[in-house]
Amino acid sequence: MRDIQIGIVGATGLVGQTMLKVLESYKLPISNVRLYASSRSKGEIVYFNEKPLVIQELTEHFVNDKLDIVLFAVDSDIAKIYAPMAAKKHIYVIDNSSAFRMHENIKLIVPEVNINILEKDDYLIANPNCSTIQSVVPLKVIKDLFGLEEVDYTSYQAVSGSGHPGLKDLDRTKEGLEPIFYPKSIYENVIPQIDHFTENGFTKEELKMVNETRKILNQDVFVSATCVRVPVRVGHSVSMKVTTKKPVDLEELIQAFQEKSFIKVYKDPTFPTPKDLMDSDDVHIGRIRMDLNYPNKLLLWTVADNVRKGAASNAVQIAEYIIKEFLSNV
Repeated sequence: MRDIQIGIVGATGLVGQTMLKVLESYKLPISNVRLYASSRSKGEIVYFNEKPLVIQELTEHFVNDKLDIVLFAVDSDIAKIYAPMAAKKHIYVIDNSSAFRMHENIKLIVPEVNINILEKDDYLIANPNCSTIQSVVPLKVIKDLFGLEEVDYTSYQAVSGSGHPGLKDLDRTKEGLEPIFYPKSIYENVIPQIDHFTENGFTKEELKMVNETRKILNQDVFVSATCVRVPVRVGHSVSMKVTTKKPVDLEELIQAFQEKSFIKVYKDPTFPTPKDLMDSDDVHIGRIRMDLNYPNKLLLWTVADNVRKGAASNAVQIAEYIIKEFLSNV
């Protein structure tokens, strides 16, 4: 297998920084890493495997840097400009923004769920929303065993889901200062709004969970969501109510969860919380129980590191698959 050249666009942001950290830990056959950011960060030095890397300004010329894969961790507006440029040059692009997620011809990938649909000529790949990723992992197991009819999410999302601005707002409001990023103080508070409201009363974040769940699972299942920002630094939690086509055998389901290396199951009276699992790439599941009234309704609680599994690690896992399946014999 030849050595691979990888780029990270948005290398100074929270997700971009974590992508670099995850790449180090995954020990992929990488010969060179190139880092790109805005002109403000040009010339800054960061370290990868104890070697200094100089951050370059992102321009249209980055596609000439002999990259095999480039990870995008920037806003949709920037991704829409630069990601297609790289894909046209047959550079594999894994984009963490929402820019391309719902495009009909672009795959939306969670490796534990649907990596098998990737094909060699899929040069532009979308990374799903953070809270969607941790939710569809157990949903795929449930779907395969009992079928799916309906999913109802309530998410409790950490401020790091907003990147550095969210973390700074938590610190500001803790000191009694006015918020800059969020509409209200997030310290000792919860905000039932993530992203902008739409005409139907749902926020954009809620619609992401609805639409992305359907696309990833390849099923027009009924999905509803309420997304809440909470004063937690890292780690999203999602309470899920799942209606299945067949009655659920709880022991069979728990055993199926336990057989997955990427799922950690907590049995009562234990349960996962965000504080317990930072820097984990697993999906942690607890409070698994049946509804008191309906044999086809299941309730569970999932927690995951939103910066790693919800963004950076999911992207690197896709890159790992591309290297193994599409680039190893090039």
